[in-house]
Amino acid sequence: MWKLMIHGGSGAMRPGHLDPQHERDARAGLSDALEAGAAILSDGGSAVDAVEAAARVLEEDPAFNAGRGSVLAADGHVECDAAIMDGNGRHAGAVAGLRSTRAPISAARKVMEDSPHVLIAKEGADEFAREAGLEQVANSWFVTPERRRQLDELLARGHDAFDAEIKYGTIGAVAVDANGHVAAATSTGGLTAKKWGRIGDSPLIGAGTYADDRAAAVSATGLGEIFIRAAAAHEICARMRFCGHDLQKALDDVLAEISEMGGTGGLIAVSPEGDAAWSFTTPGMYRGLAAHDGTREVAVFGEE
Repeated sequence: MWKLMIHGGSGAMRPGHLDPQHERDARAGLSDALEAGAAILSDGGSAVDAVEAAARVLEEDPAFNAGRGSVLAADGHVECDAAIMDGNGRHAGAVAGLRSTRAPISAARKVMEDSPHVLIAKEGADEFAREAGLEQVANSWFVTPERRRQLDELLARGHDAFDAEIKYGTIGAVAVDANGHVAAATSTGGLTAKKWGRIGDSPLIGAGTYADDRAAAVSATGLGEIFIRAAAAHEICARMRFCGHDLQKALDDVLAEISEMGGTGGLIAVSPEGDAAWSFTTPGMYRGLAAHDGTREVAVFGEE
């Protein structure tokens, strides 16, 4: 029995108010990511391999805010963050502020498997990825005309990353494999017009990404500062382990707490037993599910 869940960010997506072409592109991208991860799991592969594969598809898709298509920082560059965690032994790796590594999630996995560290950042992270043999590209490769337009419009209005309407296009994947091991992966370009090297929750183990075979694998999308303060991903696992909450209740209760703290966003999670859940406080969240029984589901809006 295996299961895979993915997300492509949450936000103010409502039927009839989302660009039709973007919606089609996003749904197609989610389907492709599900197929990539499901192919590994259905062949007896590991949860870690599956979440990396799914995340790589979404990082290559400009419909999402990760890898190519990431939002631009205030200085006009893209800076990518990513994390991956294996619930079998709770091994983890993360990178922050990448500017030239094409596959941020693969760089995070290299940190997990080929270094003594958990989180490395900025120029050092790109240098590590380069030495690990990962493809390097010009920062302009990540930039799309639409993301440039969004930054220019935001700056022209005098807004910054925190007083504009925020749309979270962060991507993530969680999986449980046939051996009952769970894994989580999250990747993002952060917030449009971010400054001062701002880093959100995605690459922070226990905040936006966490996996523990004793509880669940979790990936988050939302206002990172609040998810960090809530230690959201770890909090879900803690409530399951110590309070006996089921997966859906743990997600819903943690998001309710985040709402009380002034944050919005969404979460996806799977348990070693094969339970799966998602929850979000925004009107919509790009999301998908694939399972051993042939289930394939892609959704965007709240009532699909």
